[in-house]
Amino acid sequence: MAGTLFLIPNTLGPVEPTSGALSALLPTQVQSVTSQLDYFVAENAKTARAFLKLVAIDHPLAKPLQDIEIAELNVNTPAQALNQLLAPLLAGRDAGLVSEAGVPAVADPGADLVRLAHQHGIPVRPLVGPSSLLLAVMASGLNGQSFAFNGYLPTDAAQRTKRIQQLEARSRSEKQTQLFIETPYRNGAMLEALVAACQPGTLICVATDLTLSSESVKTLTAAKWRAQLASGKAPEFHKKPTVFLLLGQ
Repeated sequence: MAGTLFLIPNTLGPVEPTSGALSALLPTQVQSVTSQLDYFVAENAKTARAFLKLVAIDHPLAKPLQDIEIAELNVNTPAQALNQLLAPLLAGRDAGLVSEAGVPAVADPGADLVRLAHQHGIPVRPLVGPSSLLLAVMASGLNGQSFAFNGYLPTDAAQRTKRIQQLEARSRSEKQTQLFIETPYRNGAMLEALVAACQPGTLICVATDLTLSSESVKTLTAAKWRAQLASGKAPEFHKKPTVFLLLGQ
């Protein structure tokens, strides 16, 4: 009988390594399940071990950390390696899929492993945890009935402007909130591109460092964002994980 692939949510940023700190972000059940597993698939083994150390503060691990197996799955992992990652589950061993931040398989290479697990008849169990995308939609005040995540926009300025205008037109015609992310050191350039490309009345939300003490969520029209940037009042989001949202009016 195949093992179960548990989709284990991670924090969205640094957590103080103190008793109870992780429980503010992850349910006790998630921590308990995680502590009993000895095989994980993660984007980065080092950060996965750091996450397990946090779990172990209140939920002792079933095995010493050095005896827990962590296989890596990231954007550089070839497709043909996925079957090898699932081999322990096909042999009956439970496993945990852990993302770098937030929930696995959403804007995350783990989605390919989950799809393959279904093809092999491996049970998949998603566990509850923070999703920056859903939290951003919740806090934005934009349409939460219909929304779409578009990943990263083009880095080329002309192509990015064209894509923003396409998303804005779709948003306006379908009344659909459009979400996307950017490499954190390019957040400033992204906001500038948004206010330059969008119509003055289009609503733009910038959601930064969600769930962290430095969390900031702000929704303004493109015209008001443009005025703020012109006066030097840009958000404090340089090199900070940020979700961008827009809704055409």
